[in-house]
Formats: sequence, structure tokens, C-alpha cells
Amino acid sequence: MIEVGMATKVVLSLCCVGACSLALYLYYTVWVVPQRLLAGFRRQGIGGPRPSFPYGNIADMREAVAAAKSAPRAGGRIVHDYRPAVLPFYEKWRKEHGPVFTYSMGNVVFLHVSRADVVRDINLGVSLDLGKSSYLKATHEPLFGRGILKSNGEAWAHQRKIIAPEFFLDKVKGMVDLMVDSAQTLLESWEARVDKSGGTVDIKIDDDIRAYSADVISRTCFGSSYVKGKKIFLKLRELQKAVSKPNVLAEMTGLRFFPTKKNRQAWGLHKQVHRLILEIVKESGEDKNLLRAILHSASSSKVGLREAENFIVDNCKSIYFAGYESTAVTAAWCLMLLGLHPEWQDRVRQEVLDVCGGRPLDSQSLQKMKNLTMVIQETLRLYPAGAFVSRMALQELKLGGVHIPKGVNIYIPVSTMHLDPKLWGPDAKEFNPARFSDARPQLHSYLPFGAGARTCLGQGFATAELKILISLIISKFALKLSPLYHHSPALKLIVEPEFGVDLTLTKVQTASTTTTY
Repeated sequence: MIEVGMATKVVLSLCCVGACSLALYLYYTVWVVPQRLLAGFRRQGIGGPRPSFPYGNIADMREAVAAAKSAPRAGGRIVHDYRPAVLPFYEKWRKEHGPVFTYSMGNVVFLHVSRADVVRDINLGVSLDLGKSSYLKATHEPLFGRGILKSNGEAWAHQRKIIAPEFFLDKVKGMVDLMVDSAQTLLESWEARVDKSGGTVDIKIDDDIRAYSADVISRTCFGSSYVKGKKIFLKLRELQKAVSKPNVLAEMTGLRFFPTKKNRQAWGLHKQVHRLILEIVKESGEDKNLLRAILHSASSSKVGLREAENFIVDNCKSIYFAGYESTAVTAAWCLMLLGLHPEWQDRVRQEVLDVCGGRPLDSQSLQKMKNLTMVIQETLRLYPAGAFVSRMALQELKLGGVHIPKGVNIYIPVSTMHLDPKLWGPDAKEFNPARFSDARPQLHSYLPFGAGARTCLGQGFATAELKILISLIISKFALKLSPLYHHSPALKLIVEPEFGVDLTLTKVQTASTTTTY
């Protein structure tokens, strides 16, 4: 009995020591290390809101969001500056601490930067020491895995080497006919609805735009059709919603295996998408496209079957998401703005008529559409799909004179750079595509496709896709904002219309309506 009692005491003692050690480790990791980093910034004259143990400034952020939601709205007036409603905590802290400040979420330290010299240095940087932010990597694991959107260092460089050539200008030029074909289904559907309604109809455009964008990315990059890929996009959309809010516990500890309801949902969707993508892979033909390039790389690398499959699936998910969701949302914002500004709608419509002259769209005619280009550029300025450019110091760095220790996450608020009156003039918060007519924006002021070495590979592809869709729609229909439209930008990984975009469509009766495609 004495021996049993002693053994129990030993076990309890060991458990107590283990619990104390774990508690000390968590305290050191969650509090001591971040406090040292924040103290280093304070010595450089960079302040920020005071964090609380153990969640940093998360409570402050939630409080600011709740206050913004209860604040009175703009009374039906459309205000393009969505920051006070979507990112109110950043607005508050910027006023209190200036354009460069620190904050923390759990044990992760952030440097929030909207100062021109620091942003310029990030944009000019090509070093692999400045990588993708690790924050939300655990939360977003089911959506992006280790694909190009989330990887760093040599792994990222390898994936970029594979994917980049598929988006070179000569490849994009060869995709124009496929993009035009994809738009025809949407145009015919809207024409039928307009005719059925006696010449004018209200349409919530978001799902139709997503279907177009999904068909384009499926056909051009993966040799599939939207019919085959439809399930993938629907599941990815569900997965996006499931992981749009941070999993704070996973981010603080790195542990992702707790079977919460949210985690189980994300895991289930990930498995379904994984299976569907591998089915597309098995059915793919021998045509040269992005999928074949990814398959070739996976098959030629010296890794096991599971790793090869993960490499394929993770990169397909990344390309599906980046090429589908961001472009579709940008198209919806662009059509909303054209519905709000009929004078620019008329300019674009006349330009399409003048450039095409009854001929089918091709890559040369797209390049000549200057007004349309300016409208798209201004849409991306006011409503960039990515709210932030996020980077992480993988080694100690100095940017704009600021010493940044290893492990610090750097966030550039894109909307703040895009709406700065010092950079864009007193009408920075207004829709004015003419601002792009005579000069390229400064390197640090315009970031719709990211910054530096990790600038979006598909920006030429996305721009061509947007030009084709917008030009064909405008040549066929006159747009107005529907009375049903409720302006409410929301951050769900990307900034999108919370309640969709409702437009009133009327058929345009011109000779161009039957010949532009």
C-alpha cells in the first residue's frame, strides 16, 4: 500500500511539474516574446495600443467592430471609403499612433505600415527574407495548404517558376477566344431575362459573374469546363466562408486538430475539394495548360504519392481561388460603379463600338480600350480585392529606416494607400477614372495586385478577363443601380459586397449589340 501511495505521489508530482512547465512555456511564448518585440519597436519611437494577456489586442478590435456596426449609416448614400465600417480599429489606432504602429493578436506581433518610404522599400524588395505572413496560416490551411499563396522561401520560388510562364502575355493572348466564349452564356442568359421582362429587369449579378469567372479559369488553366468544375467552386466558396474568421487558438498554439464544429466543417470541405480536384486531374487530357505544368512538376519531383497529390491539390486550390473569387468580385464592383456613373458607362460603350467596329474582340482591341482600362484601374483603387499586403520578416530586416526583427508580420492597408489625398489628390475618395489618364501611379501608392517579388502572377490574365466581360456587357446593356442594392462592403478574406450587387438592365439598341462577340 505504501509503495502504491508513493507511486501515486510521484505521478502527481510529475503531472504537476509538467503542467507548470507547460504554463511557463505558454506564458513565455504568448507574452514574454511578443513583449520583447514590442519593446524593441518602442525604442525606435514606434508605439501602438497596449495589449492584454493572452489575446493581445483582439478584444479592442472586437469592441471597435461592434461600435462600428451600431453607428448610423450614410442614409442610403454610397460612400466608397469602407474603412470606418470594415476596419475601424486600424482607423482609431492610426489617428492615435501615426502611420506606423504595432499591435498583437495572441502571440503574433504586427507592424502596421502606411508610410510611403517603408511601403516603397517593400515594393522594391526581391529578397526571399521577406515572405508571406504566417498569421492565419493555421486557420487557412484547409483552403490553401502549402500552395503558392501561402508558401515561402525556396518552396515558393519553385512553385512560382512552374506557374509564372502560364500567365505570360503570349499565353494570355491565346486565351482571349476562350474568355469570350465563356461570356456568351452569361450574355444570352441576361438577354433572355430582359426580353422576358419586357425590356428591363433587375438582376443580382454575383452568381452569374462567379460562374463566368469559374468557367474561364477552368477552361483556360485546367482544360475542364465549369460544368465539371462547378462542385469545386461551390465547395471552395463554402470553405472560404468557413475559414474567414481567425481560429485564435490555432494561431496561438499552432494546433489545428481540436474537433470543433468549425474545424470539422472545414476538414470535411477540404476532403471533398481534394477528391474533386484529383478527379479533374485523372480526366485531364494532354493539352498544355497550367494543370499539365503542375502535374509534370509533381511527377518529376522525388516525393511520395501523398506529397505529390498535396502539391497538385494545394496549387490548384490556390489558382482556383485567386483566379476565380478575386476577379469575380472585382467585376461586380466595376459594374456597380458603372451603374452609378452613366457618363463613364457611355464612354466605355462608345469606345467598344469604335475599337471593334463590328469585329470580334481580340487581344489587340483590348489593348486599345483606354477608357475601360482606366475604369478597371479606378475600381481596383477603390475596391481592391485584398484589404492588405501581408508580409513576414523571415530574417531581420531594415525597411524605410525601421529595424524589423525576425518573425514580425508586416501589414500594409491597401485601402489607406489608395485613399490618401496626399498621393491621389483631394478627390481620393471619389470615383474618377480620369486620374489614370496621364501618369502611372507611384510605386508605393497603388497595390491592387500586391507588392514586391510576390506581386500577383495573374494580373494580366485577370485584366484581360475583366476587359472582355465588362466590354461585352456594356455593349449589350445599359446599367443602373437597382433600388434593391444595399451598399455594404464586407471583409471575407477579400472585400466583397455583403448583400451582392443588384442592377437594373435595359437592352442597348445599337448595331454593335449583335457583333461585338
